[in-house]
Amino acid sequence: MDQEDKGKVFRELHQPGNPFILANAYDVGSAKMLTAMGAKAIATTSSGFAFTVGEPDGAIVTRDQMLDHCEDIVRAVNVPVSGDLEHGYADDPDGVAETIMLAAEVGMVGCCIEDTTFEDGKPAYDFDVAVERIRAAVDAAESLPFDFTLCARADGVMIGAYDTAEAIARCQAFEEVGAHVVYAPVLPTMNDVATLCASVSVPVNVLCAGSNTKYSKSDFAKAGVGRISIGSALARTTHRVVLEAGHAMLDDGDFTQLGRSVSGDEIDRMLKSGGA
Repeated sequence: MDQEDKGKVFRELHQPGNPFILANAYDVGSAKMLTAMGAKAIATTSSGFAFTVGEPDGAIVTRDQMLDHCEDIVRAVNVPVSGDLEHGYADDPDGVAETIMLAAEVGMVGCCIEDTTFEDGKPAYDFDVAVERIRAAVDAAESLPFDFTLCARADGVMIGAYDTAEAIARCQAFEEVGAHVVYAPVLPTMNDVATLCASVSVPVNVLCAGSNTKYSKSDFAKAGVGRISIGSALARTTHRVVLEAGHAMLDDGDFTQLGRSVSGDEIDRMLKSGGA
């Protein structure tokens, strides 16, 4: 598929009440494996990628590093790719718009932009500033010659900056300025998710991680969700294996967990079939 086709396919996957799984890959290998297993689209994960370069989650990885990583994944698979681009790597709306254009240049057909500042004492942008940043991102996305799906994130509940009512109000404002998808990670209950879905007309993304993993795809569908992402959950699941097997090996001389690994032949097969 060329970028125009990928953009169209990705946009059409978003159907409220009929969610698709947007699989977050943390490197090229995981992207290829997820594609081989049938993922219809791939997203990056900022924290998952940070872990692969030995950095903690947060504003450590630069925009150039992230865009290079996104381009590697775009070239590796033949499905739409959406980027987790944190706060757009800029405070001002023009800087966020520039990030959208650069994301399109490396082949992406969508991205998330959040309202997180990464500043101590003020973790989220003020309401009006957050909305203007999304307005600029949407304007940039709409200027492109193909569908570029802009997901606007209200991260305040997850980071403790504001409550659910504020998150819903922000998502409504993001829709008003043209966001194609809205996203408020880690809302307290499924009822809150359903309330958000009912309060907007655009598709809603939910994060299936932590306590949300007790729900099924059909549960999210009943709530009206249009897209399910997993963030860094797959990356952290991989790191759990490293942690547990590593402790057993290094602390106790116990190698039994290494015997539960996937065969190299199976991995080779998936990497080949999942590639572009």
